[in-house]
Amino acid sequence: MKSNSLSNLVLAVVAGSFLASCTQLAVVSEKAPARFQTTAGTNQTVAEEIARAQSLARTQPLVALGAYASAARDSLHELDRNPVNADARRCYNFSVAGIFSTIRESKLDPWTQPIGVNKRLSLIGKKDPAKPEQNPALYDLIPVDELRYHGAYVKNDVTKEGIGAPLVAVRHLTPEQASALFAPPAIYYGVTGIVEFEGSSCVVSIRDPLARETVIVNGHTYPLAANFTASLALGLAREKPQKLGFVRLLRPQEYASTFRVARMEPYNPNKTVVLVIHGLMDTPVTWVPLLNDLRSDKEIRRNYQFWFYSYPSGYPYPYSALILRRELDAIEKKFPPRKKIVLVGHSMGGCISRTLITDTGDKIWMETFGKPPAQMEMPAESKRLLEEAIILTHRPEIGRVIFMSTPHRGSDLASNWIGRIGSMLVKTPSKLISLGQVRGSLVADPAALKLKRFPNSVDTLAPNNRFVVAINKVPITPGIPYYTVLGDRGRGDSPNSSDGVVPYWSSHLDGAKSEFIAPCNHGSPLNPQAIAEVHRILKQNIISN
Repeated sequence: MKSNSLSNLVLAVVAGSFLASCTQLAVVSEKAPARFQTTAGTNQTVAEEIARAQSLARTQPLVALGAYASAARDSLHELDRNPVNADARRCYNFSVAGIFSTIRESKLDPWTQPIGVNKRLSLIGKKDPAKPEQNPALYDLIPVDELRYHGAYVKNDVTKEGIGAPLVAVRHLTPEQASALFAPPAIYYGVTGIVEFEGSSCVVSIRDPLARETVIVNGHTYPLAANFTASLALGLAREKPQKLGFVRLLRPQEYASTFRVARMEPYNPNKTVVLVIHGLMDTPVTWVPLLNDLRSDKEIRRNYQFWFYSYPSGYPYPYSALILRRELDAIEKKFPPRKKIVLVGHSMGGCISRTLITDTGDKIWMETFGKPPAQMEMPAESKRLLEEAIILTHRPEIGRVIFMSTPHRGSDLASNWIGRIGSMLVKTPSKLISLGQVRGSLVADPAALKLKRFPNSVDTLAPNNRFVVAINKVPITPGIPYYTVLGDRGRGDSPNSSDGVVPYWSSHLDGAKSEFIAPCNHGSPLNPQAIAEVHRILKQNIISN
């Protein structure tokens, strides 16, 4: 009874800390479009058209669309005369946002067939037949002007001045669709609405500000307006993906379907993939502040695209690494990378990354079992799984790695009483229970972590875990540059430092291209200085990528 009480206490403390850290990551509310404000430079005819459109948007949407279209057309005429006319651009952008807002509120679909606005004007949605997954008809297009957002992970509103109306494109996929597209099950993506005119047609379209910095409208080239933060905020606020972190640690098998590599933007073979991998009891949410920062840089946007690996962190990390390798095999067939991938791994995500840049041969196997696989008597499926998990070959598509707060040599927290109780709370997946029968085949090692069951993720972070000890005897494959970012809680006491979870002796790597010590705790992906260091590394290596 006493043991159960202690387990419940630890569970409550961990859960409480986790939930507290997740509060107010992003709060979003929808609001009515702001009333248009005139200035001394505003074309009065345009102002009147916009005012009329706003007053009729709910009651007479087609009339409102006609008025917004007239305002947009007149604004473009002013821009034809003076492409840098800021007030004309403001009027155009407001009118475009109004058109998309009216389409959404009235549930119109110009993408499937033209809409007759009046006798002189038709509204036509332009789409690219070569990119069916980007068909605007599949998305709820929300004008950013109608969103109010704030939160700890979206403190900096990353925007770009230009022409067009920033929108958040929202789409929910079935599990089958998400798997086939290598996309998250709920897509929240920042796009920009554009309106052009072809004779009696008002042509609406969306553009991707991560794919292009400029847009041609009426023969003139303009910077393309963008908002890179609103989509992140809306996704966090609506989906609350951070809630998965704790339950996926405790009951990993129930969330096995959440293993996935997913793209955060349409695939571009000319951009280097940056694959981010979260740590224990975490989710891809941890990367939002970093991603928000990186997208503020035009050179980063032009040269990199971002993917994430999400996994139930209760599984032992060699198994999670195995699934990642399978995912990379599958995604390469659909989106073969032309450039080497950059891995950014935080905490246990860094341990997973380490397995992808290591050639072990049978070294770890022999240290563990004492004889080669062919001489081992165990079920064929168990043997195959173990071979795939601990006989490692480096992935040739990996070009460089950034390790953040990574316990390469384990963490004492995983082996002390807190870690042992935490480990007992993790439910072993049935797929791995059968592997427990090979324990009798292990080479005797008095220093190894002693368990009465198959090890889970917490166990595989213990300094005396067999796999941890063995992989650290194998060097990282030569020719793959790597970098370390770690924390010292602001104490400046390295090499005797710790980030509160991982000590310096575990996160330090000889041979790293650089080592940056941030004044932070274990959450280095959230620290501004650590984020700036990742930004620096990526920027520095644009040419070599």
